[in-house]
This record gives sequence, structure tokens and C-alpha cells, in this order.
Amino acid sequence: MEPILSLQGISKSYGPIRALNDVSFQVPPGSVFGILGPNGSGKTTMLSIILDILKADSGNFSWFGQPGSPATRKRIGSLLETPNFYHYLSAVNNLKVTQAISGRGTPEDIERVLETVKLSHRKNSRFSSYSLGMKQRLAIGAALLGNPQVLVFDEPTNGLDPVGIAEIRALIKELSAQGKTIIMASHLLDEVEKVCTHVAILKKGTLLTAGQVDEVLANEDIVEVSAANPDHLRTVLEQMGGYSQLKQDGRQIQLFFPIGSANMEEINSYCFRNSITLNQLLLKKKSLEAKFFELTND
Repeated sequence: MEPILSLQGISKSYGPIRALNDVSFQVPPGSVFGILGPNGSGKTTMLSIILDILKADSGNFSWFGQPGSPATRKRIGSLLETPNFYHYLSAVNNLKVTQAISGRGTPEDIERVLETVKLSHRKNSRFSSYSLGMKQRLAIGAALLGNPQVLVFDEPTNGLDPVGIAEIRALIKELSAQGKTIIMASHLLDEVEKVCTHVAILKKGTLLTAGQVDEVLANEDIVEVSAANPDHLRTVLEQMGGYSQLKQDGRQIQLFFPIGSANMEEINSYCFRNSITLNQLLLKKKSLEAKFFELTND
């Protein structure tokens, strides 16, 4: 199936600062694709390039198998900055202004998008009376004018309280269920884990890895074991196999297993059969945070 977006060797510098360094990846149709990285990793620069706001120094990209153009741009809704609406106007009138400027959609569209972002009951209220979460939902509503196939969001939950964050995440999942492809930048690992199907991880403009979230951010089972004679224990465990990595820290040994595959009873029995009585046998999950910091070394 043809990718919705394909990047080939995108690079961008600001003077001596290399914002993006030869970045290539593809966004499959129907995915929620997270671009994950710490602040300053090049996420916003990348989104600005694919939306024709900035020009790359080298490399190219294509939407729907074609080079970016005004025609392809009309099939993409975006939210890149803080919502920019008139505070004294209602939601309906703000969307009318957006529609007139962008030329996207029809007057009937406004009712539809307000329903989608769950603001119909407040459509005649002034923008200034909205909570931060409601303001962000209205901005997503503006991006939905013209019923675009693809939505591009830059840090969509930035600055929101927990309720606002939950509302935006639920809305993104709902839009995905309607068949839209969503590309979103975030520095929050938790956000990507909860809403995204695919992820690309950036560090200082360099792509570290890209793929399905459950593969890229796979957790591991970590089993911590110790015994009276740690050196003998290590020798025995090295013969056991089944794990991806063994680490020793003083008297304690850690075994890393693919998620869900560590069998504690089997490990204990194996050691006992080899004349070792364990004085510690503990299963720990490797957190996604640890995986992310490991990848970004941040």
C-alpha cells in the first residue's frame, strides 16, 4: 500500500546548527504516526518542511505518492502553533473567518466539525470563555474544515491540564477510527505510547529509529537474581539461555527477556538443579521511559 507521506534524505540547517540530518521514513495510511524527541530535536522543523512552510536544504518528500503542491496541501489539515482565534468572537464565527481565509469546506462543514470536537453546546460562546482544552479542540476543528484525509499536529496537548490532555487524546483516537491518518510531534513518551500506532524517534536532527510503536518501544522483562556465590551463579546462568542480555552489578545479576517471556519458576528450578539456592528472584518491567532515555541518551 502506498505511503501517505514519504521523506527521503531531508536535511535542514540554520547557520552552523544542523536541525535535520538526512532523515528518511514513511507514514502508512490510517496510522497515528508520532514524531518523538526531546525539545530541540528537529520535530517542528520537520513538520514545517512537509507543510511547505520551510524549504529543506536537501532531500525531498511526497504526499500520496506526489511531490508536495497546493493541491495536495488541501488534503491536509494542520495545527502547528497555539490556537490563533479572535477572543471576542464565538466558535462559529471564528471558524467562518478561518474558512474564508483558507477557502476550505462549506458553511455546513462548521456544524459538522463542532460536533466532532464536541463543542456544539458552546458554539455561540466567546472564545475567551473557553478552557485551554476547549480552545485546543476548536483549533483541531479548524484543521478539520474541508474534511482532510491527513491531520498534522505539533504538540497537541502542550500546556493542557490532565482533563484537557485526556480530551485531546480521545479526540485523536476518534479521528483515527474515522480513517484519518494523523501525524503528530511530541516530546512526551506517554502520549506516543497511548495514542500512536507508529513512531519515529529524533535526536538532535538525526533519526534514531522508526516503526510500529509496540516494536520500537517494546518493553522488556528484567529478572534480578542473586546468590551466595555470584560468580558461580553467573557461570550457571550463562549456560541457561532464553534471554537477550545478562548484566552483573556487584552481587546482583540482571537477565533481560522479551516482554512476557520470563518464567520465574523455570529460572528458580534451573538454578536449584545446578546446586544454587537463590536469595533473590525478582521480576521487573523495563519502563518505556528508560527505553526512550536510552535511545535519546538524554
